[in-house]
Amino acid sequence: MAESRVMNFGAGPSALPESVLEEAAKGLLNFNGTGIGIAEISHRSKEFTAYIAGVEAQIRQQLDVPPTHTILFLQGGGTAQFSAVVLNMLARYRLLHPELDDEEHVMDYVLTGSWSKLAAQEATRLANGARVNIAVDARSLSADGKSFDRIPPHDAYAFSDDPALIYYCENETVSGVEFSHDESAPESFPFELLPKDALLPLVADYSSSFMSRPIPRLADHAIIYAGAQKNLGPAGLTIAIVRQDCIVDVDAATRLGAVPVPTGLAYKTFADQKSMPNTPPVFAVYVTGLVLKRNAELGGVAYYEALNKRKQEKVYQALRVGEEKGLFRGHVKLGSGSWMNIVFEVLGDGAEARFLAGAEAQGMKGLKGHRSVGGIRVSLYNAITEEQTDKLVAYMQEYIEQAQPPLPSEVGPVQ
Repeated sequence: MAESRVMNFGAGPSALPESVLEEAAKGLLNFNGTGIGIAEISHRSKEFTAYIAGVEAQIRQQLDVPPTHTILFLQGGGTAQFSAVVLNMLARYRLLHPELDDEEHVMDYVLTGSWSKLAAQEATRLANGARVNIAVDARSLSADGKSFDRIPPHDAYAFSDDPALIYYCENETVSGVEFSHDESAPESFPFELLPKDALLPLVADYSSSFMSRPIPRLADHAIIYAGAQKNLGPAGLTIAIVRQDCIVDVDAATRLGAVPVPTGLAYKTFADQKSMPNTPPVFAVYVTGLVLKRNAELGGVAYYEALNKRKQEKVYQALRVGEEKGLFRGHVKLGSGSWMNIVFEVLGDGAEARFLAGAEAQGMKGLKGHRSVGGIRVSLYNAITEEQTDKLVAYMQEYIEQAQPPLPSEVGPVQ
């Protein structure tokens, strides 16, 4: 199989370990010795219910999820969670503060990229009189006032006193911006600015970095969610880690004036029925379980943290050399760059097309940047090996050695 496969640096659905794909192919014909394929078996069967419970246990163990939090298997991706987060957290806030009018409800959003921007737009759609407070907008700090190219410094944030939720996206796949896990770094999330001695309504989108390294202050979060299609499995499965006080009776909140929450978006619906009020994405759950089993054998998130640190350091080092030669230009300011998605321009007329063609000739695909940003995007999800990363870095170095610096007229303005 390996001879016919290329190196997939795409942003998602992303590469999966070949050993997992081979095992999954067997499961399509015969799941765990049942004689029935995983895509055919009843999700209510004892074999699958045992399997999904094992997947939950693996996540809980590998991420050290505390017993205060419930793990849910959902569908609809991040887009559905943009809505679910708002509706469930406003329902919770209504139950906590029945005396307050809708206009006194506030939701805080941290904007660092395209996905957090879309999440805030959905919150505005569903606010029902509540106010969406933009705690910080990173675009205002960029040279052109419109680019997401950095994590804001801590003194730029303005959180509300008692918000119904505080929302941020840990890693932005489009622009390649990520919060630092070093809490002493200015690019870290400003946990110290949040209310003390309270159950924080902190919500994080971890879709593109889930399981790539430990989650800082996981227990302090109300909700963490992630699509499986970056580091864990096929598209179709969304994993949510929800603190139990945020799994509320949404119908009771509606009777007090909250917006009705669709059954398919209510966390309580899924928590009460072990993530199976209807048929879950069975195959995606299956592959996710295979990936988690392999992760555990390798050493879990500690193993991937060390591996991913080495991978991104190698690519950023090659990028810096290309910048010094006037051939590359990174999209993100130093210190704010993502470990998972490294975004840069190849400078010069026709240079990007030549770079991509050369990469594809060497078996590297999925490197073209998002349509809204352009350029090159290198996605280094867990399944991208260090050997594959080294091959990409070698190609970048080869390009740097052979290319001619562009003329000033070909470079364009610095954002």
